Amino acid sequence: MTDAHRPDRWFVPESVLRRLKGDPEEDIAAARRDPDAFWLAQARAFEWTKTPTTGLTWNRPHMQWFADGETNITLSALDRHARGEARTRAALIWLSETEEAQVITYGMLHERVERAAAGLRTLGVTAGDRVVIYMPLTPEGVIAMLACARLGAVHSVVYAGLGVGALRDRITDAGARVVITADVGYRRGKLVDLYAIASEAIAELGGVEHLVLWERIKTYQREHDARTVPWESLFTHGRAGAVPVNAEHPLYVLYTSGSTGKPKGVIHTHGGYMVASTYHLGQLFDVRAGDVFFCTSDIGWIVGHSYIVYAPLAAGATVLFREGAPDFPDPGVFWRTVERYGVNVLFTAPTALRLFMKLGPDVLKGHDLSSLRVIACAGEALNPEAWRWAQQHLAGGLEEGAHAVVIDHWWQTELGAPILGTHPRWPARPGFVGRPLAGVDADVVDEQGQRLPDGVQGHLVLRRPTPGMMRGIHGNPEKYAQVWTENPAGYLSGDLAVRDEHGYISILGRADDVLNVAGHRIGSADVEDALVSHPAVAEAAVIGIPDDLKGESIVAHVILRQGFEDQVGRGLRASISEHVRRELGPIATPGEIRVVTALPKTRSGKIMRRVLRAQALGQDPGDLTTLEG
Repeated sequence: MTDAHRPDRWFVPESVLRRLKGDPEEDIAAARRDPDAFWLAQARAFEWTKTPTTGLTWNRPHMQWFADGETNITLSALDRHARGEARTRAALIWLSETEEAQVITYGMLHERVERAAAGLRTLGVTAGDRVVIYMPLTPEGVIAMLACARLGAVHSVVYAGLGVGALRDRITDAGARVVITADVGYRRGKLVDLYAIASEAIAELGGVEHLVLWERIKTYQREHDARTVPWESLFTHGRAGAVPVNAEHPLYVLYTSGSTGKPKGVIHTHGGYMVASTYHLGQLFDVRAGDVFFCTSDIGWIVGHSYIVYAPLAAGATVLFREGAPDFPDPGVFWRTVERYGVNVLFTAPTALRLFMKLGPDVLKGHDLSSLRVIACAGEALNPEAWRWAQQHLAGGLEEGAHAVVIDHWWQTELGAPILGTHPRWPARPGFVGRPLAGVDADVVDEQGQRLPDGVQGHLVLRRPTPGMMRGIHGNPEKYAQVWTENPAGYLSGDLAVRDEHGYISILGRADDVLNVAGHRIGSADVEDALVSHPAVAEAAVIGIPDDLKGESIVAHVILRQGFEDQVGRGLRASISEHVRRELGPIATPGEIRVVTALPKTRSGKIMRRVLRAQALGQDPGDLTTLEG
């Protein structure tokens, strides 16, 4: 690439290019010529009980991909590896906070999933049933997901850091008949009593028939809910084969936050999601069969679904995942893990990079990171300083001799797989996430759907569906239709963006009031509802402000109920904060609680959070003509 074509002075050293495989430009050109033929060609790499012959069937807002095809995602993720030479290859490498390791081969994982599926079948779980999984980041959580998929049941994983209220709401919305949980999870050496949370969440939910409990430490003496079934008992009923389902059959419902801040259950399917997520694992992340792929997410989020469980297993890779914080029990544990297991590709969040940037390069001393080929980041904006630090200290530098490249990319729970990115072969432009990937028709437009000139801020849209996209929102078809009809150009991502003259796109932030804390999207309404449920709080509004470590930190503005004003200096803020922690979990706990006497509102009563945000950042609040007098 000549200097004239470089969007930035940074380039990909030849020492890195020699380690990479494939050419993204060929795929981009093929997908542009004939998108259906391109995706059908990718689909042929998977196991089908009936091979599809159709690509996209599109009647906006409704789509189908490979609709005449039949499969089960576990056939590609498990069966084809377990019956071949990959049977003895490590499928999962799991580490505890204390670096206790468990290695599970494809053959072992296949058997355990078949047995767990057979056990769930004895509980009455069949194709189409919903099962909520509230598990720590352990192999048992992965097995539970795959066992549901094997039966054609629809799983809904709830992050094990969320509290009673959030879990109950998701169980109710999903209409789950079975909940799977564990006695405890670990976080920084402390035990989290998951069973107590799950038991309380289902206490008044008569529709839940069984609470499956995996007891990992077996030391709690407690009274069990009458519906409790031991996890071990699932494995005593033989083995269950994969139930063939239509490519459009739901695989899972995963709750995320929409433009209103209310959780919404995003539906993904067996066929298209399998094809798209696995394709990008190979093409964008350069992961190959036999690679060790370290993903630092959790199964409670979309990254954990796509890149701890389904795509790496479908690709025949070895996925490494770890329960616990990246700097616990000491700051060097993360890099000992990379060195010890010869990690080839690392998928992490900018939050983690900023954490290690804060700790300084001394943490890396003595650790050989040369096995790394690609370091992929997503979850929130990868700021230029963090990119440069990671490229310098983790990837071997910015010049010839580097052994890896740090890449940025963007996607959403709704999209299932990356949409924009800086391919390892492309020059990085720090501050820009990258270009549209193969098969993606993304653009920056105004509110009327007209394409905006380079350098002008607008709405990020997708003009055409991709196979990995959601097929609906559980119980809310109107909300699903809205994302495809609100802007004439296509799917409205909810993010503001700007495009440069080289086609690189920078994500500027949410156009709505969804908070992004350490890569986790949290609904403002969720946090506000939890705040107002405290007996001292009459009204609340929350905003996100920039945080060097977490991307955003939550600031809550609360109006107190009459009679509580004199308690502000006597631990009231701590009480409110603990209440939110219990209801929603630690990740949603405000970093600051400000007691106010009024909130800025429009004349119709809508809280103007942008005014609060501008005040917090010392910025001009802009047009205030609609502000209540």
